[in-house]
Amino acid sequence: MATPNQIAKELLESGKVAVVVGYANGTVPGKTQTLIARTAQQAEKFIFNKYCINNLTVYLTKSYKLPKPIGIFVKGCDAKTIVGLIQEHQINREDVYIIGLPCDGVTEQVNGDVLGKCRMCAVHTPKIYDVLAGEAITEVPVDLNKRFARLDMIEKMPVEERWNFWMKEFDKCVRCYACRQVCPLCYCEQCIVDKTQPRWIESSPHPVGNLSWHFIRAFHLAGRCIGCGECERACHQNIPLGLLNMKMAKEIFEEYGYVAGVDPEAKPPLTDYKMEDDEHFIR
Repeated sequence: MATPNQIAKELLESGKVAVVVGYANGTVPGKTQTLIARTAQQAEKFIFNKYCINNLTVYLTKSYKLPKPIGIFVKGCDAKTIVGLIQEHQINREDVYIIGLPCDGVTEQVNGDVLGKCRMCAVHTPKIYDVLAGEAITEVPVDLNKRFARLDMIEKMPVEERWNFWMKEFDKCVRCYACRQVCPLCYCEQCIVDKTQPRWIESSPHPVGNLSWHFIRAFHLAGRCIGCGECERACHQNIPLGLLNMKMAKEIFEEYGYVAGVDPEAKPPLTDYKMEDDEHFIR
């Protein structure tokens, strides 16, 4: 079976894609970096191993403006992002050639354990791809109670204790916006926090502004976040941002039975309306 770099070389040589976005060895052992290859020679540097953490689909949005069609390496969790971007009309399926990467977990540390999100992963093999670089991994059903266990610890706190917990966490925020920049679903050309006329959210590190920023971002990702964990990983203040997104995901699942990033044809519940929708909250 062809390796990821062999697949990328063939795609570039045949002209099926203009560029390929993938992983290459970093400058220190156990680290990888993004490589955007435009030639078959450059594609020889592509690798895939347990240190390939980044969700590369971020290069399909923002302002990178890569020439199309784009070949891209995606793990199972990353592929869910592509589904979301197709649903939201941010990319066309025919403009992306997906090189699926079967993955049994990634880590940030040499000889370290896999990330927590990987232990609860239910998509070790991408559900959407054009070519699979490796053998598909048999999926094992995930216990949703275990997936939400970290969140349950917070929800069981008394209200005042829970409030103090989050205010203490948000107080650490320096408003660097690394969480926004690394998120492939934060693709607005102008973020609400950057608007100055009128200014909706205080942009400097401030308790009220920090609270507004993180809550509004979590609500904007409700029913959209695919749980790649990049926002929390990128936060150098170690704020548990994944808990906010997990709370939104849990509410969407319990109310609508919807999981983000699974079905490209499905309409996310917050962008759709059905006559049988529960409307008790507006009565």
